[in-house]
Amino acid sequence: MTTYRKSHASVLRSAPGEYEPCVLEVEDPRPGEIMVRMVAVGLCHSDDHITTGDFPVEMLPMCGGHEGAGVVEKVGEGTTQFDIGDHVVLTFLPACGRCLWCSRGMQQLCDAGAYALTGSRFDDPTSYRMRLDGQPCGQQLGLSAFSEYTTVSVQSAYKVPKDLPLNRLCLLGCAMGTGWGTAVNAAGVKPGHTVIVMGLGGVGAAAVQGAAHAGAANILVVDPVAYKREVAPVFGATEVFATMDEAAERARSYTNGQGADSTMITVGRMEPDNLSEAVESIRKGGTVAMTSMGAFQPEKVSLDLSMVTLMQKTIKGVIYGNWSPFEAVPSMLSLYAGGQLKTDEMVTRTYALDDIAQGYRDMKQGRNIRSIVEFG
Repeated sequence: MTTYRKSHASVLRSAPGEYEPCVLEVEDPRPGEIMVRMVAVGLCHSDDHITTGDFPVEMLPMCGGHEGAGVVEKVGEGTTQFDIGDHVVLTFLPACGRCLWCSRGMQQLCDAGAYALTGSRFDDPTSYRMRLDGQPCGQQLGLSAFSEYTTVSVQSAYKVPKDLPLNRLCLLGCAMGTGWGTAVNAAGVKPGHTVIVMGLGGVGAAAVQGAAHAGAANILVVDPVAYKREVAPVFGATEVFATMDEAAERARSYTNGQGADSTMITVGRMEPDNLSEAVESIRKGGTVAMTSMGAFQPEKVSLDLSMVTLMQKTIKGVIYGNWSPFEAVPSMLSLYAGGQLKTDEMVTRTYALDDIAQGYRDMKQGRNIRSIVEFG
């Protein structure tokens, strides 16, 4: 007989809409699954994209949240990788370990990710781990960390040391790994480089840190919000600007008129002009690392295609910093333990579970770098 546990949570019932408090029922773990008691979850812009309808999901209501960390509460029958009491970071990109991409060490492109927005179990589109009012409730990216308890696949969790704070390690599940990897992996930042980071939210702040760690000489941050420009130097920015025109001109002044070695797009919502400006800002052989997301629909972008060809410019799509979460999390853990990640500075506000909608309103008004929910 299937058994469930009641859990306070925050769900989206319609899109457009806002996350609303509720009480869910969470199914006990099956083989290959664990139930996690959540400790903290970050408020990532990706979850807000669902509320606006930019990310069309297949199941509503849906419980959001994918940047989470917690403690293993139950372990499914025959599941040997985890024990009750283990601390885990949830990874929003599952890794099946068997598909073509996993076999190539590119778990961020695992085929299981194709089911991330269905709300169901990845291996059974008719099976849901959560119920609301007796009916199936979608599970965001197979995680739904906006719930006191959640049941997830072992493909989506990574065990972490118990002596490190989960209310900071939760950032490794998305913002930190995504931003750091954008700079180090996707943009290929090298010592002496001049780089531009467009947008200073959680991912942008991590990208700045990654660029600084990689040895960039000039890290130019662009953000229209004055508060974010004020705090950008804390993460390693060498200069700040309100517009891309200003930043691009400064980058050219450092590179004999050539432009930035790379520009990273980490704005909250991707618009066509962001890409046009980024491509215009880079030098010959430069790279645009496109991490931000917009609407899931065709967009018209204005580019000088001949110049892209003749100047050998690269436009690179980025998912989770273009590295496997099962490589990224232990790498980030080492950096965190060594005091090289400014996670405390990234967390600018903490909310209660029932206040997630307000958290996203504050995010859109530029009040936060990264905000989190801590569970009581």
